[in-house]
Amino acid sequence: MPRAAVRLAVPALAVGLVTGAAGCAADGGAVNRAATAPGDAAACPGDVVDVVVSVAQWSDLVATVGGDCASVTTVLTSGSVDPHEFEPTTGDLAAFGGADLVVLNGAGYDGWAEDAVTAVDPAPAVVDVAAVAGLEPPAGSAAGEEHEAGQEHEAGEEHEAGQEQEAGQEHGARAAREAGADEHAGHQHGGADPHLWNDPVLVEETATAVAAALTELSPGATDSFAAGAQAWTTALEPYRAALDELTRAAAGRSYVATEPVFDRTARAVGLADATPEGFRDAVAGGGEPAPADLAAMQDALQRADVLVVNGQTAGALPEQVRTLAEEGDVPVVEVTESAPDGAGSFVAWQTDQLAALAAALGGTP
Repeated sequence: MPRAAVRLAVPALAVGLVTGAAGCAADGGAVNRAATAPGDAAACPGDVVDVVVSVAQWSDLVATVGGDCASVTTVLTSGSVDPHEFEPTTGDLAAFGGADLVVLNGAGYDGWAEDAVTAVDPAPAVVDVAAVAGLEPPAGSAAGEEHEAGQEHEAGEEHEAGQEQEAGQEHGARAAREAGADEHAGHQHGGADPHLWNDPVLVEETATAVAAALTELSPGATDSFAAGAQAWTTALEPYRAALDELTRAAAGRSYVATEPVFDRTARAVGLADATPEGFRDAVAGGGEPAPADLAAMQDALQRADVLVVNGQTAGALPEQVRTLAEEGDVPVVEVTESAPDGAGSFVAWQTDQLAALAAALGGTP
């Protein structure tokens, strides 16, 4: 069915962006409280590992893999608090000081946590998801320190050759995949899309990395951690089924987004991104889309199959884009950057979003 023409009020949208329309989850004065899921020393065949997780998107994974043999403290638990603006309390920082293992998102998403890790002596073990993805050296690692020192102090032809050799040897196939995946995200958080929990492959790779780190810290609990990793694999079955359903619904379809929160999942299921690059770059970078970018968004809305919006972002720009999509009969699907408070498990949160998008594209409601 032909869609109604979409008219974009360029001056109004530009003003909306200046007043804070773009960005990630807005805190709105929300209060965050760290939460701990304790291990059970009586049921653990080895030592219980004290783990600190920076952001809640990774908590379920770590707690499931760790089982009785991990006491897991999540620092940023509230879905209403912007992780970029979060300021850890003295108690939060003390948790890092007592951790055997810290799990970070990385890619600039939780820089406050990376800073906290580097201030701890002796340093805890670290699983940096961005490093698992091949995006950066692990936070606090010798490789990371050498990388930073090289950037700051090394010069000349020998240094350049070393950088080229490192780029070719260390990153390999995964780096090449990420380069393709992040072709529209080079402006974000130091060059990579930081919403790593939306990469289905990386979710499984991170579970493997966490199990390995826990096993190294508590060898006596090796079998327990292997069972936890298998439990996580089993828990992901509804998530994989929802991805398969969305993959079928996404064939030959496209989307536009008010901000690039869900892009990794969209790429994984083959949903084509029709968001104008100028609009995307301006919004993700916290700037103001140029009139030509706004006009391009108007045109894209007339051709896209669905508009994806971040339900945790407030402001005039995303609201007006949403209204225009609805007026033009473009289905609108709300996703969130982090699980809304009380949303349940990672799997429940993700599958609800995947099902909503599949239904909007004409898949199984």
